[in-house]
Amino acid sequence: MRIVGGSLRGRRLAPVPDKGVRPTSDRLRESLFNILQHHGWLPVNDPVSGDAETTQGGPSVVLDAFCGTGALALEALSRGVDRALLMDRHAPTLATARDNAATLGVEDRCRFVKCDATRPPYSSDAAGLCFLDPPYRQGLLLPALSALDARGWIAPGAICILEADALDPIDLPPQFEVLDDRRLGKTRVVIAGRNPGHFVPGSDQSQ
Repeated sequence: MRIVGGSLRGRRLAPVPDKGVRPTSDRLRESLFNILQHHGWLPVNDPVSGDAETTQGGPSVVLDAFCGTGALALEALSRGVDRALLMDRHAPTLATARDNAATLGVEDRCRFVKCDATRPPYSSDAAGLCFLDPPYRQGLLLPALSALDARGWIAPGAICILEADALDPIDLPPQFEVLDDRRLGKTRVVIAGRNPGHFVPGSDQSQ
């Protein structure tokens, strides 16, 4: 696996020790980020200096909720996002993501959180770009999306990229709007926007 675009393009990523983890392939990751950049949902990189112009509307924080190798979050950092929140419930997997960040020289721009994404702690650090790529066919995607939103991990107006098996239904909570829905190979990718004006009962959003 490699970073496929941005300032870290071509740099290798170590695989996780758990052979049951299904990482997002380089090809699928490239397709995802091409979609995000085409729609203006990422910062704009200066082609000369490599610096990101985050004032042009791109998010400054990315959340990778089932991070695995950390490839999605690290790809976002490579393409101009300032900081990354990497979350996984398995300590060895999270350690691999940390090692990959250190190898790329971006560990100081990352926060690593060991927890179950369906039962996360409360956070005051919300992300404007969120990736949820849980194991397929285990019913984790929508519970994680709702829990992360209710506990402050997803910023109002955030863009959320949801990956699932191509045949899996994805019925979004009412505070999310489908912006794009397509199949990429055997994967269904839904890009959703978090409605900034929608209150979630039981959350801390009113405080």
